[in-house]
Amino acid sequence: MLYPNEYFNSVKDITIEFLEKNKIKGLIVDVDNTLINLERKMPAGVSDWAKNIQKKGIKICILSNSNKIDKVGSVAKIIEAPYIFFGKKPLKSGFLRAKEILKLNSKNIAVVGDQIFTDVIGANRCNMFSILVKPIEEKDYLITRLKRPIERFIIKRYERKKLK
Repeated sequence: MLYPNEYFNSVKDITIEFLEKNKIKGLIVDVDNTLINLERKMPAGVSDWAKNIQKKGIKICILSNSNKIDKVGSVAKIIEAPYIFFGKKPLKSGFLRAKEILKLNSKNIAVVGDQIFTDVIGANRCNMFSILVKPIEEKDYLITRLKRPIERFIIKRYERKKLK
């Protein structure tokens, strides 16, 4: 439940070949520290990554726990994707709404995010492929900062298990 199916440094490392190999036809993507930093800046190449993925036929839906519709909406506009704000992750409801938007089976959806306790657990609970990415930067909201040491411990165990 706590381990992702895959772990990448950045969303930009998720290739079309990787998605096709894993039969992924849609992505549910987090916003904060996954697509943008806390200053609402999108790293170079992220927008192009999202648009290229979509050109190859992979659908994208944004699912964010943020209640700031302007922030989530502006990111969605940049990458030209539908969005859900105040998604209440890891509860299933937001993931299931995104699944309806994507019109895909759970087994063909990957969830991409930077947090185990929201993105990975929610994806795993919904039987979706979970992809954890490293946060864009160290700066986090207080509640997330409190969880990061536990997440680092889990990631170390995940990486050791993966090496075996």
